[in-house]
Amino acid sequence: MDNELKEKIAKLQEMIDGTDNIVFFGGAGVSTESGIPDFRSQDGLYNQKYDYPPETILSHSFFMRNTAEFYRFYKEKILLVGTDMAPEPNRAHLKLAELEKAGKLKAVITQNIDDLHHRAGSKTIYELHGTVTRNYCMDCDKEFDVDYVKACDGVPKCDVCGGIVKPDVVLYEEGLDMYTMDQSIQAIKNADMLIIGGTSLVVYPAAGLIDYYRGNKLVLINKGTTGREAGADLVINGPIGEVLGAIEVKS
Repeated sequence: MDNELKEKIAKLQEMIDGTDNIVFFGGAGVSTESGIPDFRSQDGLYNQKYDYPPETILSHSFFMRNTAEFYRFYKEKILLVGTDMAPEPNRAHLKLAELEKAGKLKAVITQNIDDLHHRAGSKTIYELHGTVTRNYCMDCDKEFDVDYVKACDGVPKCDVCGGIVKPDVVLYEEGLDMYTMDQSIQAIKNADMLIIGGTSLVVYPAAGLIDYYRGNKLVLINKGTTGREAGADLVINGPIGEVLGAIEVKS
């Protein structure tokens, strides 16, 4: 760790120490450090085996017209919960849960659909894009857990009406859940400190949430640059697991 990064982490520590009303807003970079690929990118891993880019497969229209191919991709590349390939929460997930337990962090807002924040121990989580752990019948709305979906061969069907079971995740071409958005907006409005990590803040409408923050402790943590750094009070360009992992939680 270089001296500049150490100095910025020390500043982050000071800001966290003086705040007990923190909200964290995270993107794909939080989970990639646990080994979950950013499925928006069209890299060789996907294209070796699939005839379509991830953004096409994970769209509403593709799900409706080619459900079997959607689930083939989804089960192999996205639905890793409970498998030998299941990623573990990293230092960022664990530190956020620790901050919440200490009464300093009030909410986690995430764009990710994995269950890593839950598994790390966080309680108040707003999942903007839904989660793989919830599923429902498109015809009768019966809910199913992730084990039911994994156990089904091919396209999972409802055991009551035979309808197609859909993951409770927001696919491309679908709108965000307004209740979750409203709760996220209120949390950000009421926050004294907002930490944004693992996102380049380019995917809307989620990226627009930063505009609701009214405080003077805006922290951006990301490996690459973002388009909103000019208005931030602290910018740290580095791995979020390394940065948050270095923070000492003081009750």
